[in-house]
Amino acid sequence: MTIVQNRNESRKGRLASRAGRPFIVAAALAGLLVWAPGAQAADAEVIDADARFPEGPVWHDGKLYYVEYGGHTVMSWDGQDSAVVWTLDGCGPAAVEPNGEGAFLVTCYDSNSLVKISSAGKTLQTYEKSESGIALIGPNDITPDGKGGFYVTTSGPWETAPIVGGVFHYGADGLIRQLADDLHYANGVALSPDGKTLYCSESYAGRIVQFTVQDDGSLADRREFVRLDRVMDDTTEEGLTPDGMEFDAEGNLYIGLYNRLGKILVVDAEGKFLRTLDVPSPYAPNLFFDPSGKFIYVTAVDDGDNAPYPGKVYKIGLD
Repeated sequence: MTIVQNRNESRKGRLASRAGRPFIVAAALAGLLVWAPGAQAADAEVIDADARFPEGPVWHDGKLYYVEYGGHTVMSWDGQDSAVVWTLDGCGPAAVEPNGEGAFLVTCYDSNSLVKISSAGKTLQTYEKSESGIALIGPNDITPDGKGGFYVTTSGPWETAPIVGGVFHYGADGLIRQLADDLHYANGVALSPDGKTLYCSESYAGRIVQFTVQDDGSLADRREFVRLDRVMDDTTEEGLTPDGMEFDAEGNLYIGLYNRLGKILVVDAEGKFLRTLDVPSPYAPNLFFDPSGKFIYVTAVDDGDNAPYPGKVYKIGLD
């Protein structure tokens, strides 16, 4: 088995490999003692009931775009129906982001590449390394830098070691450079509303770190923003696992959780707990705000033990 195949198995087994751990066994016995959606779940509308490990939602040009890791596809939803935009076997996409040129960037976690595609679903260009030759190992999330470029996280394998997660920058000129390394499974990434601070979730460390964004787009002053088990009452034997993140109009940070809790965590600009939102599926790793600000779109997984990992995409009302 090649290195790439080993890495793919690590990704695909992220949920399944937990099945034998004490927490999951206890969850299976206790049922809703661990996952107990509340009133918020009643406001959830299912817009894709047959998604295959959906992730990375983003709103663009009147449509919701998202990926299916388990289906190797980029999808769109026009308010009525979902449709396949692009597919590539072996990609294992984790996020999609419009690039402002009528095209999109897709992180292919399984094939260790960043792919540029057209809005018509044509593969335009594939990147596997930075300009200095550093491999993109497990590309995961993307966020615009506000200047025509993008920050991209690379996670590395879903293992406790080695710690090889990083943050790369994809410039408007198409050049890729590494800005940060030594992150413990770098996952979700978000830029503060003022563009001065970049936030990155370290899934295996159970925390969010932040960086100061320099004038040239580089990153400095890495520090811890919030450790999830210090702000949430809910916990698991293996710790809380942050995934995707988005800021609301007030500057509060919404954090998707990759735990069997069916919740999204909301903290303020200082990292203080505000509330949680319930999701009618056990895993709620990614989210994006509707342009109206009245809803969030959540990509969620129902069955993490069996490929293609069925899940749903929700439109959930906000109070």
